[in-house]
Amino acid sequence: MDIDFSRELKIAKKAALNAGNFLRKNKDNLNKTISSTKRDIKLQADIEAEKIIKDIIKNDSNFGILAEESGISSKESYKNLWVVDPLDGTANYSRSIPLCCVSIAMLSDAKPVLGVIYDFNNDELYEGSINTSACLNGRSIAVSKTKKTQEGVLVTGLPNNTDYSDEAMMEMIKNFQNWRKVRMIGSAALASVYVASGKADLYMENKSYLWDIAAGAAIVNAAGGEALILNQNEKFQVDVHFSNSLIKT
Repeated sequence: MDIDFSRELKIAKKAALNAGNFLRKNKDNLNKTISSTKRDIKLQADIEAEKIIKDIIKNDSNFGILAEESGISSKESYKNLWVVDPLDGTANYSRSIPLCCVSIAMLSDAKPVLGVIYDFNNDELYEGSINTSACLNGRSIAVSKTKKTQEGVLVTGLPNNTDYSDEAMMEMIKNFQNWRKVRMIGSAALASVYVASGKADLYMENKSYLWDIAAGAAIVNAAGGEALILNQNEKFQVDVHFSNSLIKT
């Protein structure tokens, strides 16, 4: 089935806006821990926002869904597949750190071709696809023109299963030394659109999850950047390297 990008973008934006507004307006009731691990937390917010998104997509679209909380909607193979993260930056949301968002993507032949990310705290809606330009609240955005790491901003993170050994941390710090500034913001989706909109020059992280970064990949590409997704495993974990395509590492 071919993708009508205009139609599917409208569906994604509708779902993202509905879920994001719900998360913002009902935070006091939604900020309830369902489960937690040593380095992660799951809230009622994740579950209820995902239901809102899936209900809208199921009502308006015929494609399958891979969602963070409920997994894939069917065992059949999908050429085109929605990928949903109802709340990227859950730990930030739980502590009222305003760096979290709703992220909705579409994959075609396993490649991100459409993405919508709603930063509901700032009412900023990012979008992009292989058939449309990248936009923020309807205005075109583009990646930066920075060419040197010494003049650049790197955004990265520490996923749940990060190797915290001294050796691994020292290797990371050596990489940091090449950059003017390094930021860890706790949301892979926002890190991605910061690259797409020129706020940062590179987002790099290993063992992130596909639903965290799929929408951002589509938007980075639409903004003139280069979004590389590598080494996907059976848990949908991936290594990401999203850049303005000019800066070399």
